[in-house]
Amino acid sequence: MFRFHKPLDIITLFHKSGSPASVRVATLLKQVSANAAESATEDQASDHTSQTHPKRLRQEFELEITEEPPTTDQVKTILDYVGPDRVSSVIKGATTEKEAMQKFKENASNFRWPMIVDWNNGKALASEKESEILKMLEQLNQKD
Repeated sequence: MFRFHKPLDIITLFHKSGSPASVRVATLLKQVSANAAESATEDQASDHTSQTHPKRLRQEFELEITEEPPTTDQVKTILDYVGPDRVSSVIKGATTEKEAMQKFKENASNFRWPMIVDWNNGKALASEKESEILKMLEQLNQKD
């Protein structure tokens, strides 16, 4: 039987290598990605429901880690993902999307690092808290 395979979701970490918090987040995402890939390689024709990997939180995804700041278009998209009440979680000191874009254009260091973005599922999170990151990834898995 022939079936199309869904392309992998892309999750980007906007990362600062000099930040211990960002390094911890990168390590966590690499572990989650490796666990998802490991369980995805099991024989798909067999029933593994009773053998599901305990650390598997979601389907396999492509992890991109970049130390480059996002583009202005990416910032606009991230602001859309977080919503108007959480603008300051993306851009320091901003209260509106217009103010956030102005602050970002003036100085890219106003962007909050580390920032995790799931482009395929419209989610973004600026946090170093493992529980928040895992919750975001678990919520993404529930849509499948």
